[in-house]
Amino acid sequence: MRQKTKESIIRFITCIAMLVTTSGAFAADEQLEPQGMDYAGIYPVRQIDPNLTGSDVNIAVICRSFTYLDGEPQNDYRPAVNHRCLEAAKFNFYDSNETAAGISPHSTAICSILFGQDSYAAHAQLGDFEYHGIIPNANANIYEFRHFLTDYVFELVPPQADIITLSIGSDAEDWWTRGIEALAQHYGLIIVAGIGNGSNSFDPPLYPAASANVIGVGVIDSVDVNDLETRLSEFSLAYPEHSSFGPTGDGRCKPDIVTIGNCLVADVNDMNSYKPTNNGSSFSTPVVAGTIGLLVQKAKNEPNLADAVSRDGGNCVIKAIVLNSATKLPYWHKGRLTKDDDHTAPLDFIQGAGMLNAVGAYKHLISKLNTDDSDTAIIGWDNNILSEDNTQNSYQIKLAEPADKFITATIAWNRHYKREYPFKAEPEKDANLRLELWAIDTESPNENYLLDYSDSIVDNLEHIYCKTDPNYTDYEIIIRFSDSNLPVVEQRYGLAWNAEEKQVSNNILLYDLNADGIVNDTDIKVMFDYLLSDLQKSQKYVLGDIDDSGRVDVNDLEILMDNIDAQTDWYTTEQNTPE
Repeated sequence: MRQKTKESIIRFITCIAMLVTTSGAFAADEQLEPQGMDYAGIYPVRQIDPNLTGSDVNIAVICRSFTYLDGEPQNDYRPAVNHRCLEAAKFNFYDSNETAAGISPHSTAICSILFGQDSYAAHAQLGDFEYHGIIPNANANIYEFRHFLTDYVFELVPPQADIITLSIGSDAEDWWTRGIEALAQHYGLIIVAGIGNGSNSFDPPLYPAASANVIGVGVIDSVDVNDLETRLSEFSLAYPEHSSFGPTGDGRCKPDIVTIGNCLVADVNDMNSYKPTNNGSSFSTPVVAGTIGLLVQKAKNEPNLADAVSRDGGNCVIKAIVLNSATKLPYWHKGRLTKDDDHTAPLDFIQGAGMLNAVGAYKHLISKLNTDDSDTAIIGWDNNILSEDNTQNSYQIKLAEPADKFITATIAWNRHYKREYPFKAEPEKDANLRLELWAIDTESPNENYLLDYSDSIVDNLEHIYCKTDPNYTDYEIIIRFSDSNLPVVEQRYGLAWNAEEKQVSNNILLYDLNADGIVNDTDIKVMFDYLLSDLQKSQKYVLGDIDDSGRVDVNDLEILMDNIDAQTDWYTTEQNTPE
């Protein structure tokens, strides 16, 4: 009976309409590609720690076939391994062997971002450069999508991987997306997936990126200019038209994080050439997965960091670290445009926790290497448990200068799923956790007060980004069960926190609504379109709330007009002349 069920699943997979969300150290003064890696903080991390190249990291890249005939995949899922930048990569391939394997441009682009190396690369518009993928020395295990579903997800067998990444999605939850969540829960796998390419592609948040136990990744656009080098090095925001946004059908916040997606990658038509991907969550996803690969390598090599890669809760720690260290971009706010849900919507519905900050994530991770002030550290993480016998955990922060500081804290935990097909959810085992931030007066406890909290009834993460009280130097993070209905099993969670200066919000992207480098009449027209669309009633997700009032109104228009003619340092008239 089980074999017949499996065969029917295989036939089903061939028919479903899948949606694709379309070495060593290097010198800091070299021209490097992809340039966006510098923007995301990845090259700076590798300059801080030159040994981080992905060694000893196993990453599973799930790739769909590029060609289908009569609904059947033609097994052309592999990267172009003969391209110069991929010749040294440590590839292993897994498929059904039913037909000869072929090349996929989509897979080639993703693998270039992750594993590419080429010291003598060139492009007609960019000149000579060194090409550096994020984790060139990782073990690259490439799985054909249908094979992965039938032999790993259906059987709930974990692949040989620390990280699974897939730039593939479906607009609805299904047995296989729940199976992927079950792999994350039961085996502690870190799973990263693309959220979709926005309303212009008619993409809702795609599963499994929209799944509870998966890190869902959105994309921030390149700036809107003609010059290729500028497009590959300067970026703007995540836009609803181009990056799918939440909430999910059951009200959860997605994506979890956003990052750059326009990268120079290997060209399958010329084994020595490169071309840009353009913006797409398919390509922002390996940027996040590769960054996590650097963190995994570091944690594997440091005994004090072992809990961050533990099969018991390590995936929650990594998720918390990556989200907590993210940079808030202009217009970041919790939930929808209005502000009445700040405590119940942990993330922004288009930015998630913000933009990937690889240096910040690295600093979060290695904070455990300095244990001198671990009892009151301003940055840190934990892998811990709540249970019937231990219903609350607390963490102290002490600030020497509390004025103008912000405390960020994030917790993440896994939802529960059955081990057998169709991997039904087990909500009776799920806990709902609450995250609180208290200002503490060590001499007068009666003066303690709740500064902020995050308590969603549907999400399996909570996130706080809160200004400190200048009258208080001591703070306490409290994690507890949200209600009195305790789960039947203990709940493990990952926590990360940090206290730092407020992230700069007076960014020209508050006013340069079309991201062309200058504030002008075009931006005024965009703002008028927002004002005339009756946004508050439609609940449409838009940018434009410059004054952070919870609505787009005439005050925002006035602020924009006060900044007319403001320019970025890279703006030139020639770049904005139509080609």
